[in-house]
Amino acid sequence: MRRQHARAGFPLVLSIALLSACQMSAPSSEILRASETPGAPPGADPDACYGRHVTPAIIETVTEQVLVQPPQIDASGAVSYPAVYRTETRQEIVRERKELWFETLCTEELTPEFVASVQRALAVRGYYNGAANGRMDHATKRAIRAYQVEQGVDSDILSLAAARQLGLKEVPRDNG
Repeated sequence: MRRQHARAGFPLVLSIALLSACQMSAPSSEILRASETPGAPPGADPDACYGRHVTPAIIETVTEQVLVQPPQIDASGAVSYPAVYRTETRQEIVRERKELWFETLCTEELTPEFVASVQRALAVRGYYNGAANGRMDHATKRAIRAYQVEQGVDSDILSLAAARQLGLKEVPRDNG
């Protein structure tokens, strides 16, 4: 099929982004123990916990007006037969679905005292401006995400690496 471009004044491409309900949902995040998770990362420590962050794909519906027959113009320049167009609609993936796994603290380690320490550590660094109330609320999760995104982890689950950088978890000793 050969496409021809229309002259100025004839719209050729109309593009409308329509997101389905599942694509409009927020990314899902969860903490999973490797021994209890069939899809855990390969080589994962069975006793360790991992954060799983899934960002859904974004699909765009594109509608194009394709020129089927150009207009017929007589010798005087008048249009004797208008152009004929056909509408074609297709879906394109704009962003692929992403699944991110990273080592994190287990749920039982996220005590109110620990969460309050996270809030204080993030406040000192300018990421959190609420009270250190020990609750893993929306403001705390937003601050965690803002802090971690600079390390390449776009999740509101606190990674073990971020907890170590904040000075809240021990750093393994290099035995070399």
